[in-house]
Amino acid sequence: MRNTDKILTTHTGSLPRPDGLRELLIDREEGRAVDDGLFRKAVTTGVRDVVERQIKTGIDLVNDGELSKFSYSMYAKERLTGLDGQGGLRPISRDVAEFPTFAARGPIRWRVTTCTGPVAVKDTKPLEADLRNFADALRNVKPSGTFLTAASPGVIASFIHNAYYPDHESYIRALGKAMQPEYEAIVAAGFDLQIDCPDLASARNNTYRDDSEEEWRRKQALAVDVLNEITANIPPKRMRMHLCWGNFEGPHHRDVPLIDVLPVALRARPHAVSFEGANPRHEHEWIVFKEIKLPDDKVIIPGMIDSTTNFIEHPELVAQRIERYANVVGRERVIAGVDCGFATSVTANTVDPEIAWAKLGALVEGAAIASERLWR
Repeated sequence: MRNTDKILTTHTGSLPRPDGLRELLIDREEGRAVDDGLFRKAVTTGVRDVVERQIKTGIDLVNDGELSKFSYSMYAKERLTGLDGQGGLRPISRDVAEFPTFAARGPIRWRVTTCTGPVAVKDTKPLEADLRNFADALRNVKPSGTFLTAASPGVIASFIHNAYYPDHESYIRALGKAMQPEYEAIVAAGFDLQIDCPDLASARNNTYRDDSEEEWRRKQALAVDVLNEITANIPPKRMRMHLCWGNFEGPHHRDVPLIDVLPVALRARPHAVSFEGANPRHEHEWIVFKEIKLPDDKVIIPGMIDSTTNFIEHPELVAQRIERYANVVGRERVIAGVDCGFATSVTANTVDPEIAWAKLGALVEGAAIASERLWR
């Protein structure tokens, strides 16, 4: 999708969940009994409300807020077989490890989930419910566009470690084959597909921190190759992908530069590329597009507001950020987005929910200011 007479707005996927639903999701994740009827009703109501609030706020390209999922990536273990083992503690990111006093302030480290058997589709009902709930919520509203998110094979592998397949490539390909039906079902239902690919950037600091540069590059390239293979039946214009360096407030001084990630990301088939562009570590990287030409068939969705702080960006700042990109790649190819999700997991709520919505309001206001200047 390209802009025609204004800068379109969107976000990365996860939005604040209602309190009652949050508790139900936590109970389910921790193995406590949850009434299925109560959970279904909470999700249905929540999706309807979050769609309405996006429309009211002025967001153009909307989704379901990922309300039914405990996290944007780990939900895969509910839908696929083989992803139910446990390993050791997840390694601390390289940047955080260099600041022990900061690391000590962080959350308790969790155990790595592992793949212990063949990966295949286990249960399609959660996806079917997501598609139904989102379609029902859209009956009385008409946004400019819609999308639903799904985890990439690469990001699943970076969080759920392989303890079954003979090598990394076999594991990634098995995950890809298992996720392909979900991708195609989302598009068949009439929604655009956002594939979340944080592994292309953030995994270098944690899961693959000890890899050689050559091995890391090989894994990046493989993730994109597999993604292209399993989306071959989906038109590129029906897809967008999201890059990320880890959605947390921290040092981030070990983040892989965008200029080192963008070339491999631009080989992926999705028409739109979403990435962080507002936080203090990556805001300057708009200039990368002066060096790397954006292919004619691509659009970008840079973050114009940060997803890890409670500062509400001034709309004029948002407008200036939009204009920087628009002046390089063209006003028709910049969609205003958010650095990452506001609730990438149920327990990740750095930003107060009402402040998150206020920040989205600032995004919309800033896009309107930029649109006035870019189209006048």
